[in-house]
Amino acid sequence: MKSDRDSILQTRLRNGLEVRLKEIHTAPLISSWIWYRVGSRNEHAGITGVSHWVEHMQFKGTPTFPAGVLDRAISRDGGYWNALTWLDWTSYFETMPADRIDLALRLEADRMVHSKFSPSEVKSERTVIISERQGHENEPTFRLYEEVQAAAFRVHPYHHVVIGDMADLVTMTRDTLYEHYRRYYIPNNAVLAIAGDFRTRPMLKRIRELFGKIPRGTRLETQPRLEPEQKGERRVTVEGPGETPFLYVGYHVPPGVDSDFYPLAILDSILTGASNLNFFGAGISNKTSRLYRALVEGELAASVRGGLAATIDPYLYSINVTIRPDHTAEEALEVLDREISRLLDKPIKRQELVKAKKQARALFAYNSESITNQAFWLGFSEMFATYAWFESYLDRLVEVTSEDILEVARKYLLSSNRIVGIYRPQVDESDD
Repeated sequence: MKSDRDSILQTRLRNGLEVRLKEIHTAPLISSWIWYRVGSRNEHAGITGVSHWVEHMQFKGTPTFPAGVLDRAISRDGGYWNALTWLDWTSYFETMPADRIDLALRLEADRMVHSKFSPSEVKSERTVIISERQGHENEPTFRLYEEVQAAAFRVHPYHHVVIGDMADLVTMTRDTLYEHYRRYYIPNNAVLAIAGDFRTRPMLKRIRELFGKIPRGTRLETQPRLEPEQKGERRVTVEGPGETPFLYVGYHVPPGVDSDFYPLAILDSILTGASNLNFFGAGISNKTSRLYRALVEGELAASVRGGLAATIDPYLYSINVTIRPDHTAEEALEVLDREISRLLDKPIKRQELVKAKKQARALFAYNSESITNQAFWLGFSEMFATYAWFESYLDRLVEVTSEDILEVARKYLLSSNRIVGIYRPQVDESDD
């Protein structure tokens, strides 16, 4: 069926593949995204990082499209392609000149079924991913994030970072990777979202030709164990080289479909500046936010950022602070707590509320304009909600009141509901 509002075709093939098509005739481009409902949420100890590794293996070729051939072909045609793996999903996309999109469609239909996972390529990619993990471990912010994540989720698989634990990256086998691929890379676990300069009927016909004959798989519903309510503040400390302290504070918040998500988005805009829900969109200045003024202009911190993500299950609202070397994370935490207390004690003035809404709406709208971003939202919204969530998002932000913001602040910005992570740099005495 079609959505009257934006002329979106929403349909499902007989094998279960969900299809979302949106005609946009502003430029001779088409962006095609295929989304699989699999990410680190679908992993457990022993196979952490498997979804991300499988994503890498999808670029190693099939008998029809050997490794390296496609990269050259897509570049030659003036296209761009990439992939993303996250907590709840894995996605692959190609943005191409409109008359070249068939290459992308043939590629995705082929590698849904015929990726090779040769032992030699698995061995080679193990080295690449271990090196990637080691590179992350050299970054204090990654190490701090991983510790906070592990402390925040004791039961739910959000406990593990997407790249996986080193212990699993060392021991995982080719068969484990291939079994994960065959289990989740099936049409009835996927959404194909395409936006751009095409006609819906011929496009749907071509999709049926390429994807319609792929057999439906046995889709096993994944319902992770629910994370129990946190009963008190948790703190973690990471020590390591460097001169810069970092503060990472995570508050448990509800998933993207929850009605509290909208006032939380405006609260985020007030405290730290609006978060970007799009994974590769641009940000905007947060210099008018309360914590920027208190921490950065107060010369305790070099930067402060918030993070609010639309997820399937309850996740975290994060506040990330880069501390100046002559101050401590504890000092920054005191300022943060003072600003939250001020937020709870005094009504939000209308002018500040209007500005916060305007910034949150502008960032969302700006990062939804391009053809690639419109195709992104066609599929991404289906990973945790439906496309109606995207269509109504800006209107829902307008409806948020200062009372709504105060209510969610009182509900979620509690010390008993948070994890405080501190990175404490250690002086290397050998340099003395």
